[in-house]
Order: sequence, then C-alpha cells, then structure tokens
Amino acid sequence: MKIDLIFNGSTDGWDDYVYSNPASTNYHLFGWKEIIEKSFGHKTFYLASRNAAGKINGVLPLVHMKSLFFGSFLVSVPFFNYGGLLCDDRPTELTLLEEAGKILTSTGSSFIELRHTSYHELGLITKKHKVGMFLDLDKDAASQWDGFDAKTRNQIRKAQKSGLEIKTGHLDLLDDFYDTFSKNMHDLGTPVYSKNFFRTILQKFPDVTQIFSVMLQNKTIASGISISYRDTIEMPWASSIIKYRPLCPNDLLYWEAIKYSIEKKFAKFDFGRSSLETGSYKFKEQWGAKSTQLYWQYLTKKGAPVPELNPSNPKYRMAIKLWRILPVWFTNIAGPKIVKYIP
Repeated sequence: MKIDLIFNGSTDGWDDYVYSNPASTNYHLFGWKEIIEKSFGHKTFYLASRNAAGKINGVLPLVHMKSLFFGSFLVSVPFFNYGGLLCDDRPTELTLLEEAGKILTSTGSSFIELRHTSYHELGLITKKHKVGMFLDLDKDAASQWDGFDAKTRNQIRKAQKSGLEIKTGHLDLLDDFYDTFSKNMHDLGTPVYSKNFFRTILQKFPDVTQIFSVMLQNKTIASGISISYRDTIEMPWASSIIKYRPLCPNDLLYWEAIKYSIEKKFAKFDFGRSSLETGSYKFKEQWGAKSTQLYWQYLTKKGAPVPELNPSNPKYRMAIKLWRILPVWFTNIAGPKIVKYIP
C-alpha cells in the first residue's frame, strides 16, 4: 500500500474515488483544497492511499491551522460540516491514520480533528456534541407544504403577506449576500469570513451553487448560499438582518430553497449541523428535519486535552460581547484575519 503525502495525481483521479465511495461528502472533493489555500493561506495535506495496482482506495484531506492564540492543530475539514477518513477498508484507515499521526508530530500540533458522519472504530477520543439536520423531500411542493406544522406555514404566509419576494442568482447577488451575512455575524459576536472566500466557492463550483435572497422593496434582508452534492442540497451559510425578523424572512428563504430543491428532484435538504436543543436546532426541527448523529474524532498528542474551540467556551464569551459593540466596517476588516484560525 502506498501513501501520497501530498497528492500529486490528477484531480479527476481523487474526485473519481470520492464520487465512487457512498460514504463521501461534498467536502472530500479536491476543489476545497484550493479554496482553503487561496482564501486562508493554510497548508494542506491531502493524503491518498493506493493499492498494489496503483488505484486510490482511501483519502484523508487535512488542513494545518496555526496561530499564537489558538495553537497548532489539524482538521478534516475546517470551516465545513463534514470530512475525515474516506476509505474502502479498515487497514487503509489505519494506514492513513498512522501517516496523519506523523504529520501531527512534524507540524508540532496538539491534535487532529476528524469530522465524521459515522463512527469509526479506531480507538479515538470521540465527541458527539453535534448533529446533522436533514429534511426528506416529497415529490412535489404541495405535499411538502402539507407536512409542515401550522406555525411554520403561518410564518411563511406572514412573510409573503409582508411583501417579501425571493430572488435567485449567483455571483451577481454576492455583494448583497455578504452585506447581510456580515451584519448578522457582527450581531452574533462572530468574526466574519472574507467576501473572497464565498466568491472563490462560487467560482470553483459554479454548477452546484446558488444564492437565494429575500427582498423587501429591492433591499436584501435575508440571504443564503446553497451547494448540492449527489441527491442533497445544503445551505451552509444563511443570514437575515435582525430588525426585519418579525417579517419572517428566514422562513421564506428556506421555503423557497426547499421548493427549488423539489423542482430539481433532490431527495434531501441539509440544514447543516446544530447542537441539540439550541435555537438553531429547534428552528430546523420545526421544518420536519431529523437529526443524524455526527462523530468528531480526535487523534491527540500525548497528554493533550480535547479541544473546546466553540462560542460556548467561557474563555470566548467576553470576546463575543466586545465584538458585538465594534462597528461593522471594522469587524469586516478584522474578522477574516481572526476567523481563518477558527475551524
């Protein structure tokens, strides 16, 4: 068995393997390597295992993140919901994990985080603090509508009666999406990604990405970027402006994205990951989305603690409060320099 420490075969060869493996996710595709390197400047290690015939039988995308404040660590894959080992069999998993351990040591990192959608029997520390939220789509929009509870239908009707309209597009809607997204991240006390990050995604995957925007008198008040993979559409980035939330723009945004997904014959709508019983979880649950356990597994340096890089960590609460009172123009400049180190 041979391991390519830095994959130098054809991109098609890597992606052909990803598409052939039923356990793969969108974020295993090779294109995300370029997006992460171009947007954040992180070093990546895309490991590929080959069998005796030279055919790929396993991959592991790793991104090295290093800063004075957060330390040195590797993630598969940061900034996104899924990643980790993708292999044909257990021996290949163990071989790739062994190579990953060597990179852990050589980079001076404290841990490797593998964002798995299923549990891997590898003897690793495992956290089950996140779930994926998936809605099974009906064959037509009318049937989907009938399956919603009264509250959800009423919120969508309220948005429609308030004069809100939907607009769909691509790079032409990026500026308005980013304006809404950055304001929402500011209000949440969260550093924002750069606009270039989203532009790079849309340019790299033009055929499977789309922007949905909710308009009030030609002003964007809610917007989201969708991306599809196989039979599923996901909306990983969606935001609305707080002062307009009584008009229920989020509800119209998701309803229009769900209708679009049904029209395009997708089977599932992925609302993204959540922590159980949070406001985000309950919002997704009201649409009928069902939770699927996610397994974040860790290979750690001897004696290193399991990381807690999340907003609920008391260590970051004061920083969140401070961020909310800073001007938006400043957070739009400073945010990308900080968030690049938050996986």
